Amino acid sequence: QVHLVESGGGLVQAGDSLRLSCEPARRTFSRYAMGWFRQGPGKEREFVAAISWSGDNNYYTDSVKGRFTISRDAARNTVYLQMDSLKPEDTAVYRCAGKLTPYSGRYYTAADEYDNWGQGTQVTVSS
Repeated sequence: QVHLVESGGGLVQAGDSLRLSCEPARRTFSRYAMGWFRQGPGKEREFVAAISWSGDNNYYTDSVKGRFTISRDAARNTVYLQMDSLKPEDTAVYRCAGKLTPYSGRYYTAADEYDNWGQGTQVTVSS
């Protein structure tokens, strides 16, 4: 198990950018595939983006393709979610998730595939 800590959320206007960060509290997650999920007010939790632990492969939900970028920095032991051209419908609590896997190139899109979660960071986009 690895405890994850998100940061970088905030209140922005439509069209602005934010960068979310996710770090493990004590351990490295070098062999963890990572993902970002969000849950907006009155909505179900939804998958946003995922990246393999090699960093070579990633995947996005359709609504954020071309606007969000997931990346990982092994030296800083951090996973990022760069969010550009934000829209009010992106308003949600964003949580990062990690899954220990032996497959360097695999990413995971289902929440129940992950067993390590952060508490979340609030992103609010005003119109």
